Amino acid sequence: MKILRHLTSRGPAYAALQADGSTRKIAGDIFGDFRVTDRAVVPGKLLAPLAPVNILAIGLNYKKHAEEGGKGVPEWPMLFLKSTNTVQNPGDPIEIPQKRASTEVDFECELAVVIGRRCKNATRVNALDFVLGYTCANDVSARDWQQRWGGGQFCQGKSFDTFCPLGPVLVTRDEIPNPNKLAIKTALNGRTMQDWNTDDMCFDVPALIEFLSGSKTLLPGTVILTGTPHGVGFARKPPVFLKAGDTVSIEIERIGTLTNPVVNEVV
Repeated sequence: MKILRHLTSRGPAYAALQADGSTRKIAGDIFGDFRVTDRAVVPGKLLAPLAPVNILAIGLNYKKHAEEGGKGVPEWPMLFLKSTNTVQNPGDPIEIPQKRASTEVDFECELAVVIGRRCKNATRVNALDFVLGYTCANDVSARDWQQRWGGGQFCQGKSFDTFCPLGPVLVTRDEIPNPNKLAIKTALNGRTMQDWNTDDMCFDVPALIEFLSGSKTLLPGTVILTGTPHGVGFARKPPVFLKAGDTVSIEIERIGTLTNPVVNEVV
C-alpha cells in the first residue's frame, strides 16, 4: 500500500493511493488499527508522510561512500541524531542557513525506514516485522558545521530547519519485501549525482534495527535514515554544494521521487 499524508481543512490526514491514481480515505491510526475506506478523496497539499517522534541516522553505511570519504567500514553502525524540526514536505524548500551561515550544504539520498510498533531487542529474524514502511529521505548536511564547527558531533550540521525532506509517500513493507535491493539516486538540477543500490549497505536494514533496538525502545513513528551512497557533493572535485535556485530530487525504486527547491533562509 502507498500511503500519503495531506492537508485538509481539519488538519493532516492520511489516504491510500490506488493503482488508477485515485486516493481513498484512511480511517484510524496508521501506527495502530487503520483501514482504507471506500470514500474517495481529493488530496490537499502533500505533507511529509509522518511527523516522526525520533530521527535516527546512520553514517558511513555504504561501502563506496566510506571509500570516497577516506574512511574504512565501521565496526558498528555509526549513529547520530537529527532533530524533528528538520522534517520538510515534498515540494517545500530546503533552506540554506543564514543566521548560522553555511556555504557547504550537501545532499544525501537515503532510504528511510519507519517503525510501526514498539520495538526493543529485535533480532535479525524478526526485525522487519516492526517496520510499517519505507519512504525517501534527503539527509541534508551542512558540512562546515558537521566537520569543523560542530564540536566533534554531527548534530549541529544535520539539524537545521528543513534538513530532512521526507516523501512523497510511505510504502508499506509488504510491497518492499527486500529493502536492500532498491535502486537509489539523487538528481541536482536534472543532473544525476548519486546512482547506486541499497545492496551496498555495510549494515542492512535488519542489522540496523537489531542494533538500534538493543537495550532501547524504538517508538512507533521513529524514522531510521539508513545512510547514503557515494556521489555526495563534498567528495566531488571540485565540491558541489546546494545553493538558492537549485532543485534536488531523491528517487528510490518502488517508492517514487521526492523533489525540493532550494532557497536562502530568511532572517
